[in-house]
Amino acid sequence: MGQQTNKTKPIKHICAGLLAHVDAGKTTLSEGLLYTSGQLRRLGRVDHGDAFLDTDAQERERGITIFSKQARFSWQDLDITLLDTPGHVDFSAEMERTLSVLDYAVLVINGADGIQGHTATLWKLLDRYRIPAFLFVNKMDQEGTDRAGLLEKLRKEFCDSCVDFGEDRESEEWKESLALCDEALMEKYLETERIEREDIIKLVKERRLFPCYFGSALKHQGVE
Repeated sequence: MGQQTNKTKPIKHICAGLLAHVDAGKTTLSEGLLYTSGQLRRLGRVDHGDAFLDTDAQERERGITIFSKQARFSWQDLDITLLDTPGHVDFSAEMERTLSVLDYAVLVINGADGIQGHTATLWKLLDRYRIPAFLFVNKMDQEGTDRAGLLEKLRKEFCDSCVDFGEDRESEEWKESLALCDEALMEKYLETERIEREDIIKLVKERRLFPCYFGSALKHQGVE
């Protein structure tokens, strides 16, 4: 992570990639991130053929990402380079080429369909490249989605350290779920009953904590 200092406060630069099984809503999420940060004045849609990052004619026609795309935006004290990668398995080589440059990844999961085959492959690739990861469970606006059930599946198939970051972060239950990710943090929490922001950052960077968010990129829920 690079860093430069201006007159007010340091600006951190990170490179973050969005990865997903095809049709999980990855490009829609990237559109939402750019819109939330003020980089876009209006939201485009993949199915309307006007998504900002799907610039190739084939992509607009087929409604899928074929080539990795790059965009930059600022959020609070972060300057972020965002890479939107192909989700279709036919273009996985293009996706894998981007992994070596990532500081962090957001793995987008289709909440309506659950953990699909290519999603599990992407999780293994993130482990191989040792990339800290956040999980965004998308399409939670669709009927029949089960937040608690999906979180349990993530913990079972991926890692016990998948923690719901949409819960009440002042609750003892939430803090205990974080403390369980690390023995030293558990000892600290038992002594002080506190978990600091720096503790969370350290666990994420060391791939011992995977924050999970639930929402709907299309309806702009949970994007911020």
